[in-house]
Amino acid sequence: MAKTNKLSFNPQKVTKSFLAVLPERSRSVLKKRFGLDEDTPKMTLEAIGKAYKITRERVRQIENSAISAIRKSDAFGAYKSVFDELKKYMLEFGGIVHEQDFLDHLSKDKDFQNHINFFLVLGEEFEKLKEDEEFKHRWSLDPEMSGKVQESLRSLYKSLSEEDLISESEMIMKFFDHLKHVAKDARDEELARRWLSISKKIDKNTLGEWGVAHSPNIKTRGIRDLAYLILRRHGSPMHFEEVAKAITKTFGKEANVATCHNELIKDKRFVLVGRGLYALSKWGYARGNVRDIVKTIIEKDGPQTKDEILKKVLRERYVKENTVLVNLQNSRYFKKDKDGKYSIA
Repeated sequence: MAKTNKLSFNPQKVTKSFLAVLPERSRSVLKKRFGLDEDTPKMTLEAIGKAYKITRERVRQIENSAISAIRKSDAFGAYKSVFDELKKYMLEFGGIVHEQDFLDHLSKDKDFQNHINFFLVLGEEFEKLKEDEEFKHRWSLDPEMSGKVQESLRSLYKSLSEEDLISESEMIMKFFDHLKHVAKDARDEELARRWLSISKKIDKNTLGEWGVAHSPNIKTRGIRDLAYLILRRHGSPMHFEEVAKAITKTFGKEANVATCHNELIKDKRFVLVGRGLYALSKWGYARGNVRDIVKTIIEKDGPQTKDEILKKVLRERYVKENTVLVNLQNSRYFKKDKDGKYSIA
């Protein structure tokens, strides 16, 4: 078992003392259930039941009875310091902790983690809160504090839209606003990060930007979502070939240029603003060809001179002036009055 600098006791030795108070089958069931034999994975109630030819409910009864027996044993009292030390670390970690983050904090060794998880189940002060729609598996020492933290996370989630994509520092500041009545030290940034990790509704993408966990900005599902993140970070129009190269470089995901181009064409989040150049529609670019843009400008602002139309179109599209002029001269769509202003034909 790998050594750790976090804990002063030997988890394997403590477990051996606890299991020694049990009969053989109970001891074996706990070893299988919690993965307490080195390099042996945890087993489900059903798998253990099949091994012993008993029902999963009977396995649960044996497990519960064995845990109760250990708690009543002299060995349990002799190792009170083990639970005190785990309690100290859990309080330092925030009082309510994401299970895997807390175990990783104590040690990266999986066998070691299995023993610590076993102690958390044994310790009567530790409450396990099972994973649900909103939160991941977590442990708590203070039900009242846990409730307040979870309610703050709910409130934070409700304040976000699916379009929101914000930096970690900004997300932490937003979270602080919802933590005002939780604790005096609730403005501890590291503590905020740990509590944020409990939520299944809020998450960050591979660029470290935070938002609603199920949104395509966070849970990217393909090239078009990665292209959106690339363009958003770039902040100005890019050629589809450059977008494909940036996806490969940034995310380590091979992006075929033609495939990337097709995805940009199909997604309404992107607007073609020049020869192969794409922008985000959220930047204010209108969809359509040059003729559509000219028509929209005239419908919105009324008859315009050539120079006025040119100026406005070139804000929307990266095209040559002549392309705009050719469209204006098409009498099927536009007409010029005696003042030199163009209107829709």
